[in-house]
Amino acid sequence: MLEAFDFVIFGGAGDLALRKLVPGLYRAHRNGELPEGTRIIPTCRNTQVVAEYKDKVRNAAQEHLREGEFVAADWDKFAQCIHPIFVDIAKKDEHWEDLAALLNSGNKQRVFYLSTPPSVFSVCCKHLSEMNLITKSARVVVEKPLGYDAVSAEEINSQIAEYFDENCIFRIDHYLGKETVQNLLALRFANGMFEHLWDAKTIDNVQITISETVGLEGRASFYNDAGALRDMVQNHILQLLCLVAMESPNKMTAERIRAEKLKVLESLRPLTGNAVRFNTVRGQYAAGEINGKAVPSYQEELGGSSSIETFVAIRAHIDSSRWANVPFYLRTGKRMKQRFAEIVIQYKDVAHRVYPESAGRTVPNRLVIRLQPEESIKIIMTSKNLEKHETELRPVVLNFNFADTYKDFFSDAYKRLMLDAAANDPSLFIHRAEVAAAWSWIDPIIEAWQRPENNPQFYKAGGWGPRGADEMIHADGREWFNMDDVFASEEV
Repeated sequence: MLEAFDFVIFGGAGDLALRKLVPGLYRAHRNGELPEGTRIIPTCRNTQVVAEYKDKVRNAAQEHLREGEFVAADWDKFAQCIHPIFVDIAKKDEHWEDLAALLNSGNKQRVFYLSTPPSVFSVCCKHLSEMNLITKSARVVVEKPLGYDAVSAEEINSQIAEYFDENCIFRIDHYLGKETVQNLLALRFANGMFEHLWDAKTIDNVQITISETVGLEGRASFYNDAGALRDMVQNHILQLLCLVAMESPNKMTAERIRAEKLKVLESLRPLTGNAVRFNTVRGQYAAGEINGKAVPSYQEELGGSSSIETFVAIRAHIDSSRWANVPFYLRTGKRMKQRFAEIVIQYKDVAHRVYPESAGRTVPNRLVIRLQPEESIKIIMTSKNLEKHETELRPVVLNFNFADTYKDFFSDAYKRLMLDAAANDPSLFIHRAEVAAAWSWIDPIIEAWQRPENNPQFYKAGGWGPRGADEMIHADGREWFNMDDVFASEEV
């Protein structure tokens, strides 16, 4: 049973805290998931922000919560748990003593959420240690990006490890908190029909796509240093790949799940030198149109020239008996045609076609796991058109939409992960070894991309990315799966 805890948010007045963290904790409060006596302690940069904090966070909640979620009476009760405090993270002074006094008068269970740039992780942990605030039951949650390469990531991890044991460090990837992602494990390991259809004997290819319609959104300084490969592939997409490809753990515990994910990362076929050129595509969006509205190019938004990528497509392979010769197509981009994140498992065609050509073409069976904006699982199969007497084959969809089955369903990944950290459950967080293994696969790609021949290809905003991404997958006799486009062409 979850005990009352103190939840300290360093950077408590920042965008993440106002949009995701505090609203997520409010949802937990409304659901009865916050134990009585729990305290939320956001740190603020100055006393004026502290004075205005409760009004500011209330306004932010009204803006970012779903319609009907904000209930004044519920919020007023929840707000009694919020105790904003002035702390200059970089300067150890009397305000740190105020924080210490507040914590020492509260709960034994403590969670420190570092919603700050990684450059201040070390000094924050150092001051926590010097003030004797890191108890045996204290945990620290850290946000990405954890570095820009393997060396910088290891440096950050080593700095945190000076003050916290590995089992107390919770590296968050909010995609792992999505209910559909967690349900992927149940789908695989609690259903024999899928577990026995989950290998190279039956699967033709796997596609993982995170497509965004937005541009820089005020993240220019970070994004132009990072790019899509570091921002999305190194963490979110590789973590999703691990859950798709991992072997069954003998028990669903954090230690065993992490061990199986690490095996996947270590089995990724290295991409170096010329292999990078033939198995990866970089893109950068040019001016275009999204939803009937003209949008500028990346460089126009940035206000200068840049060779950073806003789109990545990768053909990856896992060197294991289960996944021998099965390509994993990874794709992410900004200013794309639609916003969605999904995993597509495409099965092999039937070995022998028994219907005549006049019956129409068959489509590959696909298991489509949609993570956002809605969360659903779809199975695409070929069926007879029941509206016609003669045999006509056409694709149909078996659709399991969580919102239809669970009427009050709403997946809040941050809420789930914050409560898991408070409960000391690291199952959905990333181990240090996973970070190192992911960077060891990503770094050679980054190095090869420094060559002129690997500069980004331009693609028009509002499309599906650069032509090279289509050419790469077409060379294998396959195509990217875009649900709406495919079914529009089939007139289903």
